[in-house]
Amino acid sequence: MTLAEENYLKAIYHLENQSSNDVSTNALAEEMQTKASSVTDMIKKLAEKGMVSYIPYQGVTLSKTGRAYAVKVVRKHRLWEVFLLEKLNFSWDEVHDIAEQLEHIKSEKLTDKLDEFLGFPKVDPHGDPIPDKDGHFEKIDKTSLADAEEGSTYLCVGVDDSSNDFLKYLDANQISLGTTIEIVHKEPFDNSVKIKFNDIELVVSENVANNLFLTAV
Repeated sequence: MTLAEENYLKAIYHLENQSSNDVSTNALAEEMQTKASSVTDMIKKLAEKGMVSYIPYQGVTLSKTGRAYAVKVVRKHRLWEVFLLEKLNFSWDEVHDIAEQLEHIKSEKLTDKLDEFLGFPKVDPHGDPIPDKDGHFEKIDKTSLADAEEGSTYLCVGVDDSSNDFLKYLDANQISLGTTIEIVHKEPFDNSVKIKFNDIELVVSENVANNLFLTAV
């Protein structure tokens, strides 16, 4: 598998997890930031290798083999993110782009050794679950801040948007994984949410509320 093919498998995997429908070529083109015609060419190559099932005008899905391969890439990516954050002191808004390069290292022995060295972490720095060597994930019961109940208290366990801008916003406002957050008020007019944490009160926008994951405490 080439680097580009691995990137496509990972993109299809992420898009499949966001919807119960087949992944459209347009959605994949947007995810990969390329032309739909280029996506179609790559999908045909992946189909020839048995990695995806593709029906023109209906979309693409990962085969069992393709999904297993994509999960391996995801596992490597998330383990490298943990390594970069915990051992090399990169910030959580820096690790994604570097892990994008490291995830293509082929050695499964290295990946297993890395997992062991890190103490078999269950989640990456953004709160996403890390599959074990057999591809199994630990289920995390979480809800978005937008769906949290007013008056309740939660623990911040993840983000949906792992872009540099969003992570830097959270850093600037002293919000990180493990932060205890109280839902003070939900404003129905604009769906903003007033939260309290570390003796700080902050009103966050609907966009922020949709991208922050919490679990009840």
